[in-house]
Amino acid sequence: MRAIRSASAALFAAAALGLAAAPTALAEENEPNITSFGFSVTPATVAPGGTVTLTSDGCEVPTVTVTSGVFDTVTLSEGRSGTATVDVDAEAGTRYEITFDCKGERGTTSLTVAASGGPVHDTGNVEGPDTSPGAHKGVKAGYGSEAGSVDEGLGATELVTGVVLIVGALGAAVVLTRRRGADGSP
Repeated sequence: MRAIRSASAALFAAAALGLAAAPTALAEENEPNITSFGFSVTPATVAPGGTVTLTSDGCEVPTVTVTSGVFDTVTLSEGRSGTATVDVDAEAGTRYEITFDCKGERGTTSLTVAASGGPVHDTGNVEGPDTSPGAHKGVKAGYGSEAGSVDEGLGATELVTGVVLIVGALGAAVVLTRRRGADGSP
């Protein structure tokens, strides 16, 4: 019985530590991308020399400046979208940071240059409907994580969430085991 109490105390202490770290991990991961205005880059993956559409909404000033190391600076005026052509010599398989600047407030998102054999979305096709997967309406960039990314691996949020779930499951197993033993049921 003493071993069960010790194990329970250890599990609950680990859960408390995990829960205490979760808000900090979430704040660190999402803080740079939380803005008072919305922005997006579509498509999120493009071939070298391809065109992307840049959109911004909710900025109180008439212009938003968009910069990146993979295309020339673009100024979006009066909430209208704009386009940028990705450098032809952009390195395939690389993710580039795109920065939207609204009166000094900056939001970032990423653009991946397609590797050979990877998905390629060309926005210049006018011969047929767009069959690319993804949002058909605008989205706010900068929320969520990149856990599916091969380059990044798991982030702090995913790790903390996993630890909390495992600790919770182990704690529930201990409680159920103790109840079974106290009831005398199998």
